[in-house]
Amino acid sequence: MEPFTPRTQTGARKKNITLSHKEYSKITGTIASVRRTRLEHDNVPSRNGSARVSSSYDEPSFIAETSFVRAPLNSRVSSGTAMPKLSKGKGREDSLDQLPIDIQEALILEDLLYILMGIEGNYITFHPDYFPEEEDPLQGVRFVISPTLDSSLRDLVERILPLGTYYTAVSSFIEQRSHLDFGLVNHALCASIRDMLKDYQTLLSQLEHAFNTSPSFSLQKLWFYVHPTIHTLSLIYSLITDLAFADDTSASLSGSSSDTSDAEEEARNEALGIPSSKLKAVLSETPLSQSSSSIPVKGGEVLAIIYEKQQSMSGDPTASMLYGTLLRAAGKPYVAMLRGWVMTGRLVDPYEELLVKESKFINRGILEMDYTDEYWERRYTLRDGSTPSSGGKGHAHKAGIPAPRSAGGRLPGGACVPPLLEDWKHKILLAGKYLNVIRECGIEVGRDQDKEEEEFGMDDERLYTFLESAYAHANQTLLQLLLRTGELIPRLRSLKRYFFLSQSFFLTHLLDLSHNELRKTAKSASIVKLQSLLELTLNTDVQGEDTMFREDVKVVMASSGLYEWLMKIIGTGGIGSESSGRVPEQEIEDKVGREKEKDDKKQMLALDALSLDYNVKFPLSLVISRKTILRYQLIFRFLLHLKHVEQSLSTMWVEQKSAPWRKPVTKTTPSRPPSSASRSRPPSSASRPPSRPFSSPNPSNPAEVPIPTGPEQTEFEKWRLRVFLLRARMLSFVQQILSFATFEVLEPNWRLLEQKLDRVRTVDELLRDHLDFLDTCLKECMLTSAKLLKAYSKLIVTCATFALYAAPYTKSANQAMMETETPEGQRRRWEYQVKFETNFDHWFKVFLDCVQFYASSENGSLLPLVVRLDLFKEDQPALVRVELIHCLTEMLRVSWNLGVGR
Repeated sequence: MEPFTPRTQTGARKKNITLSHKEYSKITGTIASVRRTRLEHDNVPSRNGSARVSSSYDEPSFIAETSFVRAPLNSRVSSGTAMPKLSKGKGREDSLDQLPIDIQEALILEDLLYILMGIEGNYITFHPDYFPEEEDPLQGVRFVISPTLDSSLRDLVERILPLGTYYTAVSSFIEQRSHLDFGLVNHALCASIRDMLKDYQTLLSQLEHAFNTSPSFSLQKLWFYVHPTIHTLSLIYSLITDLAFADDTSASLSGSSSDTSDAEEEARNEALGIPSSKLKAVLSETPLSQSSSSIPVKGGEVLAIIYEKQQSMSGDPTASMLYGTLLRAAGKPYVAMLRGWVMTGRLVDPYEELLVKESKFINRGILEMDYTDEYWERRYTLRDGSTPSSGGKGHAHKAGIPAPRSAGGRLPGGACVPPLLEDWKHKILLAGKYLNVIRECGIEVGRDQDKEEEEFGMDDERLYTFLESAYAHANQTLLQLLLRTGELIPRLRSLKRYFFLSQSFFLTHLLDLSHNELRKTAKSASIVKLQSLLELTLNTDVQGEDTMFREDVKVVMASSGLYEWLMKIIGTGGIGSESSGRVPEQEIEDKVGREKEKDDKKQMLALDALSLDYNVKFPLSLVISRKTILRYQLIFRFLLHLKHVEQSLSTMWVEQKSAPWRKPVTKTTPSRPPSSASRSRPPSSASRPPSRPFSSPNPSNPAEVPIPTGPEQTEFEKWRLRVFLLRARMLSFVQQILSFATFEVLEPNWRLLEQKLDRVRTVDELLRDHLDFLDTCLKECMLTSAKLLKAYSKLIVTCATFALYAAPYTKSANQAMMETETPEGQRRRWEYQVKFETNFDHWFKVFLDCVQFYASSENGSLLPLVVRLDLFKEDQPALVRVELIHCLTEMLRVSWNLGVGR
């Protein structure tokens, strides 16, 4: 061999390029046999005695036929070995009625062998309306028989013809759905169907061999052999037709930009600093290389369609077995993704076929900055939008959830949950979530090698036993992490201590130290100073569990008043309100922000905006989330306001122990009523104040009931007694509400929560019990009913305002004792007192009516409060009320002096 001469190809290389000698000889022998048969048929004398001479060498070759370019048989013939052949297809259509029946049968048999492979024959041709470039290949090729064929043969041929249509449609489906965009489930389905087509092609090879070698091979035998295959291919054809036409081309992702916008995409754009409106404007001006189209049929939707076909034809054993085989084969990659998710917490779903969706832009770093429950609720979700709390099978369309198909209402792609997994989807989601949380904590999740080696089908009972065990294992693992490593129970006890004021000495100390700072407006108060005072009070006289997690308590200022905030939440249907819907807290904050200008006109005091916050780290932030912290803050502000009003009224009581309030009046001056021009006059044994400055109270007002007094009492002594009585009633009311909230609501519910936590078995139960505990406390504290909240807020504001008049009242008392008070001052003194009495009595009656109604209808936990408030009923005799309130006030005074907790 000369230098630089290319070497010859090796044997193995040559074998991959051309046919082997044995294959080549077999093909050329078959073609020659067919040619000899056709030449003999062409030389048969015609009716006029002339012989037909074949002109096969003048016809185009088999390879050049355009209709065979993609035919399966074309790949079996080498381009270099093309031999002259009779023309096929429309180039030649000889009349069959001039031929004997056996010759017609032989010619039709040969054509049928081509038709069964999707190739056009001489006497069985494509339909005149069929155009390969225009027709949908998934519908298959339609064939027509030559009208000159004998009618005795036509019936059998028409029965066999659908096989060609089925085969071409199934082959086109396999070629189309094997593309990467259709996902692993479609790939597995196509591989299973391809294996079935191999059996079909093997049958055709055997029939071709019988046709070439057996003289007794007839059309009846062909029908006998292909009859079972027709039914099988018809079932596959029916399935691929449903899969092909399940695509809803009318519903595209670009249909409604506002309704179908993906929440994940919007959050990602916001994180990048691109507003949605600007991004849409940029996209509208930029030509996209790929237009939005409907979601292809893939993943769970494919499995759902196969399962529905299997159920609809369960009476046919062949169909049930066939669809069961396809379901198991197509479900293998789906089951593999499921097992990886529930065993390791890792979601490997490159084609978005699984029912679980991952939002990758939400990571643990978000929780480190702001411990919201967004990681728990939005990092991994179900594609159909359902949640464990909503349950369900009804899927309301919302952002990020694809619209259902117009035909059948089935969700597209991976959003469609296979019917076999419908009852397990929430456990599948939560099992992977739990393991993912464990992995985020740096704990490696091991895999069971024995379970990995087992193979499960979609209809295998072992699969669902495996899912149940994986769910239980993930639950127990995360639960132990939260309870033991995370010290969840001590954390909850510290929340109770600081937010529910189970040991409120620190709050009393804080209110005393920060009295001057809390009198400022919420904007001008120093949070740094308040935080330092809180740390000082928490570090004073504490030991044991009281010292745990105190550094996590922070001072914050709310943006709105407590009762305005609660009314907005109730009005929008949030946090256990009477409305059925639920609105995120962010929406409430937006509404508060829109009304901020109105609030600026009346500056809110720092005391009304004071609240506490609590810092927790991952993974405890999943349990003590922002939503639960919000509930704790609402209850804390409710108790804080009660404590503040109680302290103010107690301070007023201490101030009214001074000389002007306790010193008897020695000079007996006859009662001089105020001027007739005044809006009210001091009540006597036969008069009552007529004015109603705040509202329209009931005429039978307890403040206007005549109090028995002696004739020697002066006007000032009567007024002073009315002030004492109103202060005692207000103080008693506030203390009864505070006692009811702490001893009748918070403490019993906390004991129930502790009992539930002792026997909790799953993380779901833990989260649900904790949230139910907070919602129950809010409801029983009357913070979720608009009517109760309105009446209560009016009452407590009246009490707080009355406590603010302690100094002016003392000033008026000093003037009255020194006899320097003017008639106008005396008139105003009585006017203010009557206003407070009227307003308190009116709203107390409304509040008591509401409490009684709700206690008898929907909130039985208010019954103890009804008993507590029975002291203030209007039909109670005035003297009895005075004596009871006086006794209660004296008991409180004694306990105050002895240092006993109030």
